[in-house]
Amino acid sequence: MREPLRIAVAQPECVAHDVAANVRAHVAAVRAARARVVVFPELSLTGYELDADVVRPDDPRLLPLVAACADVGTVALAGAPVPGPAIGVLVVDGTGVRVGYRKVYLADTEARRFRPGVPAVLEVDGWRLGLAVCRDTRIAAHAARTAALGMDGYVAGVVHADHEAGLHVERAAQVAAAHGVWVAVAAFAGATGGGFDRTCGGSGLWSAGGAPLAVAGPEPNDLACFTFTDPPTGSDSGAVTSA
Repeated sequence: MREPLRIAVAQPECVAHDVAANVRAHVAAVRAARARVVVFPELSLTGYELDADVVRPDDPRLLPLVAACADVGTVALAGAPVPGPAIGVLVVDGTGVRVGYRKVYLADTEARRFRPGVPAVLEVDGWRLGLAVCRDTRIAAHAARTAALGMDGYVAGVVHADHEAGLHVERAAQVAAAHGVWVAVAAFAGATGGGFDRTCGGSGLWSAGGAPLAVAGPEPNDLACFTFTDPPTGSDSGAVTSA
């Protein structure tokens, strides 16, 4: 039997293009959550700025986040433009940083600069987390291709405008129903550049039955957490690389 897995979804306040400032906000979220995995929104380290410089895994500005993850025992999934270039997920833990995922389904504006990746699963303590970034979650084939790799949960970072607050709730329910897995989504709150002057927040976690387990508010710096168990408790029942 696997150990319980505590997952947090965070929506830190973002300063466009300022990686160092955003790292500080990520560190605060990691320390506040005290979770094994903390999920952040799409391009959380730069803001949704499609011209932002690539953030390489050896960037020294990431070292405070590595240190915080080491202190707390956390795996942080931070969004950034990564080498490729691609819209990626940086996997940060106490040992360092690596690129864990590159967004597969790009919007037209994104495809002018970035290259698509392939579906991927991250394994943490025996739990297999299917990774996604924003538009991936609206493409049914993405969840299906990821599920084919074997996943316990579907984990995504997104950015939605304030009037789109229901989108990730709807998509989480669809993925849960189609594949019998729980879903965790980190959504931006506040301004984040790229025309997103107001975003929706409402990061959350949903059971494999599609029921909300924990949901953050609409404001920046809020977060939501839930602990998944094996076998699942009544509240969360229903359903590669190593960190």
